[in-house]
Amino acid sequence: MPRGVVSAFTKSMPRLIRRACLATVLLVTIAAVSQPVHAAGGGQTKFPRIPTQFIAALGDPGATSGSGAQSWGLWPLDPGPRGVELNRYQRLKEAGGVAPARWKFDGTDWWLEEHGLIMEQPTVPLPPGKYLVTGNRKVTAVLTIHPADKNGDRRWELDQGATLYDVTHLACRSARYTPAAVGGSCSPANAQKTAFPVAPGGAMPPVAGCTKQDYAVLIVIGVGVED
Repeated sequence: MPRGVVSAFTKSMPRLIRRACLATVLLVTIAAVSQPVHAAGGGQTKFPRIPTQFIAALGDPGATSGSGAQSWGLWPLDPGPRGVELNRYQRLKEAGGVAPARWKFDGTDWWLEEHGLIMEQPTVPLPPGKYLVTGNRKVTAVLTIHPADKNGDRRWELDQGATLYDVTHLACRSARYTPAAVGGSCSPANAQKTAFPVAPGGAMPPVAGCTKQDYAVLIVIGVGVED
């Protein structure tokens, strides 16, 4: 992406990120693109204004491209304000697993964020396309998610030599918890509330009976449209 385009996007980012990364609505928006980005095929990609979205990504932090994007997910809505505090888990159970925001809790596959909020699951897999992503630090880059190949694998790549670490928002921490054994118990009730909040860039805490998978969180400020 041309440096001027990146600068225009970066200047529209807020100077301060509120304490709760996923627990508040990030006021991260971009103006409708008047300077399109040239696509590899000779066309142009525009990134119109969208409400802020979030990607849950897996991969080598130092990589600029890789495979396995079929396991990445997208939160089209900020899941933080829609989350449930750990101390309200019993109330969530009594409500049949239906959160106040009307998403359904899955006791065999659930997510936590850095302040101990139980989050709704992201949409998996992340749809193929181009995403303008940032870690709200120094780098804004175009993330390309390719369609699945014959084996179901989806490749990803970042432009400008950006690494996955460069576009990871370190204050946003997220992890997926699943039972460590078939038929075993993996419950938010076993999470240690004193382990939160998690420091920026730190690992999410383990939960007894669960297998944990940490995900990097990328802020999405635009979704590409071919011109």
